Amino acid sequence: MTESPAAVPLPRDRKNRRIVDLDVLTSHLGYSLRRAQVWVFQDFIRTLSVIDLRPAQYSVLVVIGANPGLSQAELADRLAIERARLVHMLDHLQRRGLTERLPSPTDRRTHALQLTREGQKMLRRAKALAARHEARLTEKLGPDARAQVLELLQVFVRK
Repeated sequence: MTESPAAVPLPRDRKNRRIVDLDVLTSHLGYSLRRAQVWVFQDFIRTLSVIDLRPAQYSVLVVIGANPGLSQAELADRLAIERARLVHMLDHLQRRGLTERLPSPTDRRTHALQLTREGQKMLRRAKALAARHEARLTEKLGPDARAQVLELLQVFVRK
């Protein structure tokens, strides 16, 4: 029976937390993207919480606001949201008085989405909060690095 080597005490950071070696994870693009995404989303969720809005709901309001009359299918496709999930989200936004579904002028089987007056007001508030969030990201990265990261990530957004 072989004895395991004695545990070497791990170094500690300024807050006296143990520093854990992440080994090859630090060179994995997916790992770094995920860690960055978690930080960004946590900050954005906190930012929008003052108006009781989630990031996905914000995206839906932004796209409807920029494209009045868009169909649910077009919206789901553009934002890559499962249609059943989008229907549930639109039901919630409609109950809050932020969006409405109108009969489509071109296809009786679909609805044309638009923001209500209250939805337009909410979107203005949300965009102002989102701008503060983006300013924090710029502070963290610096303006040049932020622009560079955004440009690099567009390859995943373009359709």
